[in-house]
Amino acid sequence: MNLLIMGLPGAGKGTQAAKIVEAFQIAHISTGDMFRAAMANETEMGLLAKSYISKGELVPDEVTNGIVKERLAQDDIKGTGFLLDGYPRTIEQAHALDATLAELGLKLEGVINIKVDPSSLLERLSGRIIHKKTGETFHKVFNPPAGDYNEDDYYQREDDKPETVKRRLDVNIAQGEPIIEHYRAQGLVHDIEGNQAIDAVFADIEKVLTNLK
Repeated sequence: MNLLIMGLPGAGKGTQAAKIVEAFQIAHISTGDMFRAAMANETEMGLLAKSYISKGELVPDEVTNGIVKERLAQDDIKGTGFLLDGYPRTIEQAHALDATLAELGLKLEGVINIKVDPSSLLERLSGRIIHKKTGETFHKVFNPPAGDYNEDDYYQREDDKPETVKRRLDVNIAQGEPIIEHYRAQGLVHDIEGNQAIDAVFADIEKVLTNLK
């Protein structure tokens, strides 16, 4: 089974990816893992990626696409199938993936799209606060400090501030929508309601994937 998983930051994509890989015994291909492995193994594309990363530059699409192609060409994929996680991030990468799969004789069988309302993701992602003295982490809604706490004793990292989180979500929505539509036109997208308990989300995914097998 060859799959792609998509979802906005905070939608629980990583959690569900781990559950899918364990339940269906397929190779989990995440962008970060791929880059680390390619650089550690000093593959042609790994060395090229390293040359950009070491200079603090963004890795160009053609290198990222090349690293994905190297990984998908490995023997374990033909035996088990794969779950791509974190790629493609742009519509250009989606087109490159189509070409790579065709060249390798592989076929994408499903796209799991975990849908969560962006406003609830904003609350989920921007609620983290950190105690100034102890460094202990809390969440304003899901794990608040005990009693009537003094907000002056806590701070938020730049990444957790609502305006930063909203910008990140907006960028992800703008980049992700054309990719979803690209695969929806191919009849591959399965929308999963992500605003429910983790096990309930996975139960919905499991039903979809069992029917695909």
